[in-house]
Amino acid sequence: MKTIFYSTVVIVMTLFTSCSSLAQNNVDTKINNYVVLTKKVPQLEPIILTADALKEEDGDNFGQFEVIICGKEIGDITDSSKMNDFIERAENAGVQLVACGFSLNKFKVDKTKVPEEMKTVENGILYNFQLQKRGYKSLSL
Repeated sequence: MKTIFYSTVVIVMTLFTSCSSLAQNNVDTKINNYVVLTKKVPQLEPIILTADALKEEDGDNFGQFEVIICGKEIGDITDSSKMNDFIERAENAGVQLVACGFSLNKFKVDKTKVPEEMKTVENGILYNFQLQKRGYKSLSL
């Protein structure tokens, strides 16, 4: 009786391990996704250049590239003279610009003035970690 019980436990554990490793294999490791967290709008210049270079280097393996802007200088995203060129270049490079809602609130930035091309998330740092959990390569500047 003990042998049957232990054998059943071993079989169940083996099946569980096999199923969980199969589930982990469903993540497409060939696609390279990137996220950059920055506090300064002028840093978009080298970030977008990097995205362009990685897009060329990765070819078909280039996935998503997101830039999260947060911190005390978040108000700069509402200045069209600073942002318009970056927005156009980001779109051409396949880069999604993201505004941190927590920073917008903390530094009292009028959310209606955030460019419509930008996505807003509730908490940029949390969003960064969530993307990392999904396999994004991350850099903070």
